[in-house]
Amino acid sequence: MNVDLFDFDLPADRIALRPARPRDAARMLVVEGRRLNDAKVLDLAVLLRPGDVLVFNDTKVIPAQLEGRRGEARIGATLHKREGLRNWWAFLRNAKRVRDGDQIDFGEGVVATALRRDDQGAVLLDFAGHEPVELLLGRAGRMPLPPYIASKRPADAADAEDYQTMFARTDGAVAAPTASLHFTDRMIAALDERGVERETLTLHVGAGTFLPVKVDDTADHRMHAEWGRIDQSTADRLNAAKAAGGRIIPVGTTSLRLIESAAGEDGVIRPFEGDTAIFITPGYRFKAIDGLMTNFHLPRSTLFMLVSALMGLDTMQAAYAHAVAERYRFYSYGDASLLLP
Repeated sequence: MNVDLFDFDLPADRIALRPARPRDAARMLVVEGRRLNDAKVLDLAVLLRPGDVLVFNDTKVIPAQLEGRRGEARIGATLHKREGLRNWWAFLRNAKRVRDGDQIDFGEGVVATALRRDDQGAVLLDFAGHEPVELLLGRAGRMPLPPYIASKRPADAADAEDYQTMFARTDGAVAAPTASLHFTDRMIAALDERGVERETLTLHVGAGTFLPVKVDDTADHRMHAEWGRIDQSTADRLNAAKAAGGRIIPVGTTSLRLIESAAGEDGVIRPFEGDTAIFITPGYRFKAIDGLMTNFHLPRSTLFMLVSALMGLDTMQAAYAHAVAERYRFYSYGDASLLLP
């Protein structure tokens, strides 16, 4: 499909630079079939049915942005995917000043060697020493805000909490599963009272999620790979809930992509551990999920393509036009949508 089909006009002031406070004060656009309804995130429990299952991503964002030097050259690094015990793929700023074998000093005793490049321009970094890389990042790294926020303001102390979900347990993400940022204890209590079930999986979101689509046709786009895991007991509970008539509703596109990667053509979700590079565009037949809670995505992005696959391109263009007109807040710190095909 032509990537231009997924374009729309998004005024710059619609991109949220801070989250709603409290987290559950955000607005939520409900898209059910072709119907649009303005609601609030706090309404989620009454919009779902007893027996439905919300599926959350328990990945935890690590301080994956580094600033360093190679000689006199200033080098920025955003880690995006682990490749072994001490190696991480990273996108470098000022990458042309770094050759294979060069060392980059990130300060605080954190040094890495550039090993090689991949065909997407990422550089494999090998961190020196014996300390776990997570400890090194705790000393020298900072919270990696999405570029559309970071270009407007620097990360600060508030982001260390704001950009982490209440479900974060497993270190490894360099971007938050942002739909889950809206959840609070009182929302969980309301969902429990309603009889809505909860499950978690792990998908370590990479910085590749922010990469623009640079091709004219979706068939030519190469999706970034991310590591994820669904264990046997979680898969069994999801299958049982669906068999009992419950709807499987991922919270965030990361949860959706992993569930669909783990599901067979028969709709059964199986245990999964490894990389997924699933790229969902209109024409994709969803195998296991029945809806999606997600934030508002950017024009021409792979995530807008995904929601268009779920609801229909015309429906999502209309929904996003409504969201822009009604001044919904977009992107990672923005408002939510509940999509029920």
